Amino acid sequence: MTNKVLISDKISQAAIDIFKNRNVAVDYKPGMTKEELIACIGEYAGLAIRSATKVDADVLAAAKNLKVIGRAGIGVDNVNIPEATKRGVIVENTPFGNAITTAEHAIALLFAAARQIGAADVSTQAGKWEKNRFNGVELYNKTLGLIGCGNIGSIVADRALGLKMKVVAYDPFLSAERAVEIGVEKVELEELFKRADAITLHVPLTDKTRNIISKDVIAKLKKGVLIVNCARGGLVDEEALAEALKSGHVGGAAFDVFTTEPAKENPLFGCPNFTATPHLGASTTEAQENVALQVAEQIADYLTTGAVTNSLNTPSITAEEAPKLKPLVELAKKLGAFAGQVVDKDLEAVEIEYEGEINKLKTAPLTAAIIAEILRPMMADINMVAAPAILKERGTSFLEAKRETSPTYDSLVRVKVKTEGKWRTLAGTMVAGQPKIVEVKGMDLEAHFHPYMLFINNNDKPGFIGALGTMLGKAGVNIATFNLGREAEGADAIALVGIDSDLPQNIVDELNSIENVRYAKVLKF
Repeated sequence: MTNKVLISDKISQAAIDIFKNRNVAVDYKPGMTKEELIACIGEYAGLAIRSATKVDADVLAAAKNLKVIGRAGIGVDNVNIPEATKRGVIVENTPFGNAITTAEHAIALLFAAARQIGAADVSTQAGKWEKNRFNGVELYNKTLGLIGCGNIGSIVADRALGLKMKVVAYDPFLSAERAVEIGVEKVELEELFKRADAITLHVPLTDKTRNIISKDVIAKLKKGVLIVNCARGGLVDEEALAEALKSGHVGGAAFDVFTTEPAKENPLFGCPNFTATPHLGASTTEAQENVALQVAEQIADYLTTGAVTNSLNTPSITAEEAPKLKPLVELAKKLGAFAGQVVDKDLEAVEIEYEGEINKLKTAPLTAAIIAEILRPMMADINMVAAPAILKERGTSFLEAKRETSPTYDSLVRVKVKTEGKWRTLAGTMVAGQPKIVEVKGMDLEAHFHPYMLFINNNDKPGFIGALGTMLGKAGVNIATFNLGREAEGADAIALVGIDSDLPQNIVDELNSIENVRYAKVLKF
């Protein structure tokens, strides 16, 4: 089987030529149906797509020889990444090629909402000349609230400051120093909702960000507020926003993305002062060409040299390094996932320590894997290669330390995250070829990772274990593993409990109410 590539969405000839110049066979077949894609995908080692092709579980099941999927763009909602990972298929994107384009579109829609440009255009071209109907608002001296201040959000901030707007930003990963550097005021979400005259969204869609602007939030916003979404559908409760536009509480809105796409119908369509575009954020000649060329280079690199770039499900590793690093990457990802899930508010700092023999290897992929997993709860599309740069971009303090020896183990990886002024730490190593947790909060223990783990910090007092077991038993939750650590008798203690199913939030709340329990949370791996 040759390293042949299928291009199933429209892409430029220059990108196609990259494959040919690298001696990679390529077929250009845009516009295929799902059935047609399934029928032929088994022939190919590489697949280059934009947003139209849907690479779901059915397609991946038929892709017996597929090694890499390259998405020309940042969003990978159209790729089933867990299934691709399960089948050993690398998924790459091009995260930085369309940032300026998307930011400019957000500013354009902000103007459209402020000056009712869409409705005024339709009215004028219909010959109505309703000059008195379309009374807009100035953006000058207004406060813009950014929800998300990463690569795109910071560009929007720069453009808004050029319009002489005041900019406040909510982003858990934005440091105070970085906020000063780019000229924005970092605030909590409630403060942003209270102060903003206009709001733009620049975050991925995750469980934490879904309906981040809900019906209750809309009721708290300033009367006449403008809302712009060029990020992801589902960040705003569309039905609630429609009601607020009709009542006049929200002065205007402009969306490029919708909960269901293609958006043939939507509660927002036809609402007063609502402007809609069909997911055009990345649709400029420059951006489309940039990401097309980039994805062609990345796929060709992987198929000809084994180099992995901008991967969403594996860090950058050369072919020579892979055998030694592969199990350590799995350890790094699990430690990062643990740390990321216990950052309940702002991420203020990250420290990673490598001890012992591991320092003889290339640790950069391990660091990238850890950081990506720490950020993943708030950034679902996080790229392992780009993760360190994104952490730096947000100004989050980062430190990496290496020690030639480890007191107990041949190699040890320790991860520290600072949130709400407090450090949370854990460490792990490989035992008999398996990743294992060997330290939490400086307390020694040995625990295998489990798909669901209950992490509890408690006071070491009699009765705790019994109360915990009783509560889990009543909830019908089976305990698979149970590991304890403590500072000293009667002092600070931890429990890592492997459980066979997830816990509903009400049970977690009950666990947190148990006497002597300081913190309880379900972790998922």
